Amino acid sequence: MYKVKVFDKEHEKDLETAVNDFLSRLKDGQLIDVKYSVAVMESEGEQIYCFSAMIIYRT
Repeated sequence: MYKVKVFDKEHEKDLETAVNDFLSRLKDGQLIDVKYSVAVMESEGEQIYCFSAMIIYRT
């Protein structure tokens, strides 16, 4: 069976920590792929970032 785990953080270091914690719990051969995305928008003159990752893995 295949599953996905999605992470969404405001800071890239928070995303890195969350993804690394999850990956450390996977067994060899479970990881299939990692998709990464960054979205940026402006609100009231301030840039807002959204860092996300989707991990596809076997159970």
